[in-house]
Amino acid sequence: MLRPRDIHEAVEQARAKQNTDEWKQRPRLAHVLAATALNLIRLDAWWTGTLLDRPRASHLARLDFSLAA
Repeated sequence: MLRPRDIHEAVEQARAKQNTDEWKQRPRLAHVLAATALNLIRLDAWWTGTLLDRPRASHLARLDFSLAA
């Protein structure tokens, strides 16, 4: 795909940043924080005896349910 020069250069700079260790550490930290938050939610539910209301349906099944409504 051909882009205007300024957009092309911005995309190339963004791709170059993604190869740095600093950039890789930031997404890793975000994943760790999200996993920790989920674990705290699950622990709270277990300690208080409340059920987590999580429907177990595939994306296709959820799409079917939304179309039926």
